[in-house]
Amino acid sequence: MKNSHSESYAAAGVDVTAGYEAVERIKPMVESTYTPGVMGALGGFGGLFAPDLVGMKKPVLVSGTDGVGTKLKIAMLLDQHNTIGIDCVAMCVNDIVCGGATPLFFLDYIACGKNYPTRIASIVEGVAEGCRQAGCALVGGETAEHPGMMADNDYDLAGFAVGMVDEEKIIDGSRLADGDVLIGLGSTGVHSNGFSLVRKVLDVEHADLTSPREELGGVSLGQALLTPTRIYVKAVKALLEGGVDIHAISHITGGGFYENVPRMMREDLTARIQLDTFPRPAIFDVIQKAGNIPERDMYNTFNMGLGMVLALPAAQAGTALELLRAADQSAWQVGSVVPGNGGVELV
Repeated sequence: MKNSHSESYAAAGVDVTAGYEAVERIKPMVESTYTPGVMGALGGFGGLFAPDLVGMKKPVLVSGTDGVGTKLKIAMLLDQHNTIGIDCVAMCVNDIVCGGATPLFFLDYIACGKNYPTRIASIVEGVAEGCRQAGCALVGGETAEHPGMMADNDYDLAGFAVGMVDEEKIIDGSRLADGDVLIGLGSTGVHSNGFSLVRKVLDVEHADLTSPREELGGVSLGQALLTPTRIYVKAVKALLEGGVDIHAISHITGGGFYENVPRMMREDLTARIQLDTFPRPAIFDVIQKAGNIPERDMYNTFNMGLGMVLALPAAQAGTALELLRAADQSAWQVGSVVPGNGGVELV
């Protein structure tokens, strides 16, 4: 790569040397995520990983892919790019832990109008931090310049995670039962969903994003919106290792409660969630007031304070809450599973 340079390609808008500089900047960050299964070094054509299969009867790979969406616009407006990667990792690993899987490794993809190595390094700094929080390795990625297709300062970020679970330990909702309790795990705010609505009602391109706001506890609007998505891997792992028999898990993402909770339900059961059992972060009140958004639409778009909902036997509710709090995860008993039609009731 030391001799790699194309004047013609650079004239077309792609600077390959900037890509090499970015790789050098991110190398220590990537290596900080390495777990025992990582093989090879950064820069190969594929990321190598040797999973530990000891004790597994029939290992099953679980994969997930996602992006950050238009929350990226907030990062661009604030010129703060070192946390958005946490969101990208979270959106992928939180999905795969719903099946009971442990994340093994992650890859990212950054598309940009122009490769600014320091900004790419800042983005990957967040990705690496997300991987450390999730306990998975960042084994590779790709940065692609798209001149003429994206503005110089624009970029998009997506990722891909792979986890593993023993087949007999897959969490798929099949063991849900009438009387199971629902445990809600606290979110850090809006997470990474609903930002097209957020940006519209708050008019973020013209809003004051940097001044402290009393209704947000002294935090600025920009920082409240940019707060990274909570990663729930360690919380779920604490429950499983503590012997809690989790019957189903729902990651509350785009579509809110009405779209995501039914995805974990059996057709003959309904999740009944009591809205007065968990706190509602102030940022949702700010959004609702600014857009005069109906209450149902709020719960059909945002997580409203719960980033994940788990169903488990009622007899284990107390143990589960103790384990979660010991793992530094806010959690509440928010409802129960009742006979129904596979949906969700908010009461």
